[in-house]
Amino acid sequence: AVVSTQSTGAAITIIDQDRDGFISEKDLKDKWASLGIVQDDKFCAEMTKVSHGQINFTAFLTFLGEKLADTDPEDVLHYAFACFDVHNTGAINQKIYTNALTQLGDRFSKEEISQMYEVAPMKGDNVDWNRFIKLIKYGGDFEE
Repeated sequence: AVVSTQSTGAAITIIDQDRDGFISEKDLKDKWASLGIVQDDKFCAEMTKVSHGQINFTAFLTFLGEKLADTDPEDVLHYAFACFDVHNTGAINQKIYTNALTQLGDRFSKEEISQMYEVAPMKGDNVDWNRFIKLIKYGGDFEE
C-alpha cells in the first residue's frame, strides 16, 4: 500500500493537538476528548509505546508504512473502526461516528453522512461496524 505523505502529514496535524510537531500522550487524550471519548492515561501511554522515541512526522510515516505494508484492506477497515469502538462492542455510537466523519481527515458532507446512514447496518443508535465492513468490502449486508 502506498502511504501519501500529504495525508499522513494531515493526520499528524489532526492528532498533534498542541501543534509542537510531536504526538504525545496528552495529544492523544485531547484528540479522544474532542471526539467525545474519555480515555485514561494508561490507554494513551500504551498507544505511544509503538515508537522508540518521540512520535514526529517521520516516525509516524515509518510506523504507518510498516503497518500497511502487509495488511489487507479488510484489516485496515477493522482497525480504523476499532479506534472508535473503545469498549469493543462491535458498535460505534452514531453521534461519535458522525463527529469523526465530519471532523477528521477527508470530511464528509451532510449529504454524504445521510447517504452513508441509509445503508449502514445499525444496532439501535449505533453503527454495527463489523457488518458495515462486510458491506463495504463485499457489497452485501451480512447478519452475524
